[in-house]
This record gives sequence, C-alpha cells and structure tokens, in this order.
Amino acid sequence: MTLRPPRLEGTVVLEDDRHLGYAEYGPTTGRPMLWFHGTPGARRQIPPEAHEAAHERDVRLIAVERPGIGASTPHRYASLLEWAADIEWLCNALGVSHFAVVGLSGGGPYALACAHELAGRIVAVAVLGGVAPAVGPEAALGGTSTLTRWFSPIFAYTHKPLDPIMRNLVRVLEPFADRAVDLFASMMPPGDQRVFADPAIRQMFQEDLLRGSRRHMQAAFLDAILFGREWGFSLEAIRVPIHMWYGDADNIVPVAHGEHMAAKIPQATLRVRAEEGHLGGLGASHEIFDALLDHWPEADEACTDAGIGSSSDTR
Repeated sequence: MTLRPPRLEGTVVLEDDRHLGYAEYGPTTGRPMLWFHGTPGARRQIPPEAHEAAHERDVRLIAVERPGIGASTPHRYASLLEWAADIEWLCNALGVSHFAVVGLSGGGPYALACAHELAGRIVAVAVLGGVAPAVGPEAALGGTSTLTRWFSPIFAYTHKPLDPIMRNLVRVLEPFADRAVDLFASMMPPGDQRVFADPAIRQMFQEDLLRGSRRHMQAAFLDAILFGREWGFSLEAIRVPIHMWYGDADNIVPVAHGEHMAAKIPQATLRVRAEEGHLGGLGASHEIFDALLDHWPEADEACTDAGIGSSSDTR
C-alpha cells in the first residue's frame, strides 16, 4: 500500500499565542475524526490503511501534534485536562462541532481526557494500545507504569536541554534509519515485526520522525511527565463510548492495562487482537472507523439537543 501525503497541513494559533500543528486526510466535507499520535510521533503518523479508510468512510481525518513536536509550540501542561481545552479551541478554529477521536499508544490518555471534558461534542473514542494511569487510585500495575513513575520527575527538569540533543541525534542517525527500524523491530513480538515488514509503514514512521523533529523534540518527554502523575480526572466519570484495541502480545502496554481501564470506564468495549503486539491497531483502521461512525446518528441528535450547530466560529 502506498503512503499518501496529507491533503493539507497547517497550524492553529491558540488564545495564548501558542501554535498547534495539524494535518488533514480524507474529504474536506467528511465526518470529523481527530487522530492523536503515539509517543514519539507527529502529524504524519497516520498508517496507509487509515488514509484509505478516511476516503472510503467519508471521514475528515485531522492529525493533531502535541506541544513540543513538529509545528506545535513546546508547552508543559499542568494536567492532561489542559489538552482538552486546546482541542476545543482547535475544533472551533477548524469549524468542527462534533467529532470522534482516535488515540494511539501515548495518545490514548489525551483522547480519554477529551472524552471526560468534551462529552457534549465527542461522538466516541478509540484507544489503540493506550497507556493506563501509572499513579493514583486508578493506576495499573506492571508494563510501562514503573518506568513512567521513575522518569517523569527526571524529565520535568531535563526536557528542555534534551530537545537539541535529540534533534541532532535524529539527524545523525538519518542515514541509518532502515537499520534502526530493523533493530527496534527485532525487539518486538512477531505481530509488530509483521507491521514493520510493510514498506509503507516503515516509511511513515521514518518520515514522521524526521519531519516532526525539525523544530522541536520535547513532546515525548512532556508526555512522560504527564503520564507519571495523576491524570486529573477519573476513568469512572467518562460518559462517552470508548472502544479499545489491545494486542495480547504487547510488550510495551500489556493487555492487562486495557482490561484494567475497560473495567472502570462505564461505556468501554475492549477488543483483544490475538497474537498482535503494540502496533496491531495500525492495521485495523476500517474496523476502528466503523465502530466510531456507528455512533454518528446519536451524535447528531445529541448536538442538536445541546444547541451545537454544524460549525463553530473561530475564536
């Protein structure tokens, strides 16, 4: 499958003059769906199957870069909830009234924060191998949780000086990108090795990292800082349908973390992908889009009741 470029790329200027970078795929008039990339990642971390699904399912797919990567201004949030406020501003600027959200890996907590804060505008959310809380009363044990708790306080002091170091490292390693992908894939379970065997997927990860790191490369460290503290909301308080996909061979975010969160979120549906690793969801875009779009008629009615029109004014 061929990797297509975005239909357009741009930035939205937030109230405090920070920028959020984004890219759009699929038809302009499609039903809006926001895609939150993994950690690390940027706005071009969109698998080829998602490009295809966006056109086939009439979806306006909007990939949003988090602070500190690509065109998004570095910014340290006090909690995940502040991301939801930025997303509301971005959606108003882009004329999006209601929408679905997909959160991949490190994008999962950000998607759940939006579900908690923007329930009147969000149709449904998909979490693909999403990170679970590492601290607090809803914390999940094992997996990445221990590492997150260790490194969060360190990155709180080092994320700025690490930025130029990481950007320069990416440049130095660029000629060896294929070997680096092979090395990383060799440490992953067979399901993820199959994912990396696809030339378009390899191109996607390499191109996204190279483009995203040109200006900033703090986002992964800023993610880790937030993941190592309480999220600022309860999973049990989420009132939006949440669809979750986890691989049973995931060695980064174990399926137990998905089971843990699904048991706490009232409207959660967990799908376990047999013999898949952390990136198995990248090959399930049609299934993911269909699950989210099944909620769309309900969303139209809910937004009409709430007085939300077909578009919002840019703030």
